[in-house]
Amino acid sequence: MFSLQTIFGKGDKFYGLLEQSAEAAHESAKALHELVTRKDHAPVMAAFAAARQREKALAGKISEELVNTFVTALDREDIEALNSALYKIPKTIEKFAERYEIVASRVTEVDFAARALVLERATAVVSEMIGELRRGLRIDPVKKLQDRLQTLESEGDRMLLLPYRTLYVEGNDAMRAMLAKDLFELLEKAIDKCRDVGNTVYSIVLKNS
Repeated sequence: MFSLQTIFGKGDKFYGLLEQSAEAAHESAKALHELVTRKDHAPVMAAFAAARQREKALAGKISEELVNTFVTALDREDIEALNSALYKIPKTIEKFAERYEIVASRVTEVDFAARALVLERATAVVSEMIGELRRGLRIDPVKKLQDRLQTLESEGDRMLLLPYRTLYVEGNDAMRAMLAKDLFELLEKAIDKCRDVGNTVYSIVLKNS
């Protein structure tokens, strides 16, 4: 006969799976920053592939465990929402990497590194926020992390103004401008996905406070 502690202990495994998923997203963001700051792309693309496979496996594991677990540490719909939101971060980053690999020679003078660093920092905050879930759903630390995410998002938006001005006003290569714009928008989308995770975590904490 199972004790209640054993049953609830099984529910706690979702904390670990979500934390691993957030860490995989952070690893993808770190690989992206390396991709746009170094010439040898082969090892970095391998890191992307590994991170994506890890994230896919974790997302599948979380979905499977939701079916097989009677009691969960968080509401099932909240776990599903976090699982989906976390999955979209490395998915978007991978899209950037694939396109960048194809057109890198056409955008050599475009600075993606600064914005990629903002994304890396945003995924680090996401990891901290996911880690807060098992610490008792405390509003104050989660709110501070949420504020940091919003600050990073605003910083990333400001960073777009200068390269856009350079590409469209001062530049004379329309194709290069279009390629860069597409890549910048993917970076912006990835940062937005981090914000989505933060919003979900914050709503969960508010709901359970």
